[in-house]
Amino acid sequence: MADNSFPGTNPFLKVSSNSSKGDSSPVFQQISEEDEYEVTSPTDATFKSANVGASSGTAYGGNSRDEEATATLDTGIRFGRSPFSQDGDDDNDTFGEAPEPTRPSGLDPGFPSNYALGRRTSVSAESLNPTSAGSDSWTPPNHPKSQEQLSRLRAAVSGNFLFAHLDDDQFKTVLDALVEKPIPAKDIKVITQGDAGDYFYVVEKGSFEIYIHPSGAVQPGPDGMGNKVSTTGPGSSFGELALMYNAPRAATVVSVDPKSTLWALDRITFRRILMDSAFQRRRMYEAFLEEVPLLSSLKPYERSKIADALDAIKYSAGSTIITEGDPGDAFYLLESGEAEAYKEGEEGSVKDYKRGDYFGELALLDDKPRAASVVAKTDVKVARLGRDGFKRLLGPVEKILRRTEYGSRPNTATSTS
Repeated sequence: MADNSFPGTNPFLKVSSNSSKGDSSPVFQQISEEDEYEVTSPTDATFKSANVGASSGTAYGGNSRDEEATATLDTGIRFGRSPFSQDGDDDNDTFGEAPEPTRPSGLDPGFPSNYALGRRTSVSAESLNPTSAGSDSWTPPNHPKSQEQLSRLRAAVSGNFLFAHLDDDQFKTVLDALVEKPIPAKDIKVITQGDAGDYFYVVEKGSFEIYIHPSGAVQPGPDGMGNKVSTTGPGSSFGELALMYNAPRAATVVSVDPKSTLWALDRITFRRILMDSAFQRRRMYEAFLEEVPLLSSLKPYERSKIADALDAIKYSAGSTIITEGDPGDAFYLLESGEAEAYKEGEEGSVKDYKRGDYFGELALLDDKPRAASVVAKTDVKVARLGRDGFKRLLGPVEKILRRTEYGSRPNTATSTS
């Protein structure tokens, strides 16, 4: 790269009068890396269209002192000659002319000659405020799909940890927002290590190889992608980390098979759905847990921890939520609807459940099989807390939980299982 890293010479640094012989002086530092992905970046199209240069056609000014070596940008900044000189003061002009820039090999013609290829990538993302999500006009995209496509996508995305806590409505929003991205040939770079992340991808068809370079970015040369670390195929996904953490791509992903198919979710939709759903979900569960008598003695931050660990599950009327005799693996809070408990050998239900009631704790406390079956009387929505979360987060109320005992309908116990 040429030593000169900014158009023109430093207007505040004088050079010797023989500057025309080729001697150059230190000039401004290269353009700040933080501008790389901003709208006003020097790599943006607006920079390329700026009127920089004199009639000689050189990048930063003419080579003749008879021609004014001045470049004027939209901002009105003048480069090349002294900002303090007067017209006609050529004899007193001690400011050197900008040297002819040297374009680095391999640099895209759309980039300025002084673009630093090896500099560290900086990523800037839009600011999303979940508290105002419900008051703006943003609408998630909806790309129609066949039932067969939806089935494949649902299977592929369901195993991704980022979507594990989405309810059915939110999960459908994600599937609707995915757009098909055909990959027509092999050896196509889908994402490049070090680049900014724009999409999250789900693989529907084909295989893709993953490469990582120790430097953190792709380098020139045949081995520039680094080492192959993995191969991924249908049902897998990649690209979520860069979108989630606003970080450069951590790997390069290349197609292996011709005619592969990906489904992509853009950055705005990805972050908006996840951030909004996470915020709304926590707020909803915190409000719900405040209404549960069992948890009334907990501090707000303790309820917040429980809220983050809950999974929402829906059951249609008549569905069995837990079965008598099965090992206990979760604790349940009834969010909406009604449910009933049944025990083998007893006629009819032995317990009714409504919003705010809980069940499934006894099997977890004593490591015993379920003492009864619980069936949805209407369409219900339950908040499920797994065994590990139950033992970790509900320690403060364990004594209250152990007070409940199984009994027939006249018994006033809260839980039966």
